[in-house]
Amino acid sequence: GEALATLVVNKLRGGMKVAAVKAPGFGDRRKAMLEDIAVLTNGQVISEDIGIKLENVTMDMLGSAKKVTITKEETTIVEGTGKKKDITARCSQIRQQVEETTSDYDREKLQERLAKLAGGVAVISVGGASEIEVKERKDRVDDALHATRAAVQEGVVPGGGSALLAATKALAKVEFANDDQRVGVDIVRRALQAPIRQIAENAGEDGAVVANKVLASKDKGFGFNAQTGKYVDMIKEGIIDPTKVVRTALQDAASVAGLLITTEAMVADIPEKAPAGGGMGGGAPDMGGMGGMGGMGF
Repeated sequence: GEALATLVVNKLRGGMKVAAVKAPGFGDRRKAMLEDIAVLTNGQVISEDIGIKLENVTMDMLGSAKKVTITKEETTIVEGTGKKKDITARCSQIRQQVEETTSDYDREKLQERLAKLAGGVAVISVGGASEIEVKERKDRVDDALHATRAAVQEGVVPGGGSALLAATKALAKVEFANDDQRVGVDIVRRALQAPIRQIAENAGEDGAVVANKVLASKDKGFGFNAQTGKYVDMIKEGIIDPTKVVRTALQDAASVAGLLITTEAMVADIPEKAPAGGGMGGGAPDMGGMGGMGGMGF
């Protein structure tokens, strides 16, 4: 546009040093984000929509910051000189929009704007001795980041399968119209017990015993710490799961189960039986058919 052409001419003439960057977002969201930047840097949005033309721009309309880092992919503004009261007011306005919106996508974008404006943006640098180690650590950081975002949205529940196990108590109140429904509820009950059972068995414990002990407890948040092998208050120990993760896992499992029930045919691999161990039955190739070493008379 006109602004870019002006900057190019300025560059060719060797005038003021400038760097042109693409404005973030699209449509109305772009305008809102530019206003955020203006508040953060104590500047003013230059737009004909509000009656300001490029030729009428003055130096006092420009914002400033302690540091601006520009790369090919992104621009980071650090410590803008915006007034604290203006930034606080802008944050309050965005929080109000977060509460009022019914769109998950809009809510996510508003929360991103709020985080950037409130200074809640951080860069996590991941290092390691090798590329494989760096990738593995980066994956862990990504998992932690997604889990944290999910926890912020819907809160947390006791981890280690305890929350799903506690949910089985609600099934006792379900009334059955027929035997098929009773069987279905029993399947759901067993499925909800599966995570804590598997965790216990992976730790060398009896899954059924652990599940029954946790289920029998009346203490809220009571569960099994597989790392220490002890029964603890999962919340106090910091063993938690984002509520959103547990909820969506259960909903998705129910959706798939419903799909399988209404499907006329399914294709699956036949499980292969592990070869029986024991002896050298039949003889090794170059040992003259020792026949399992029978008849050696020990």
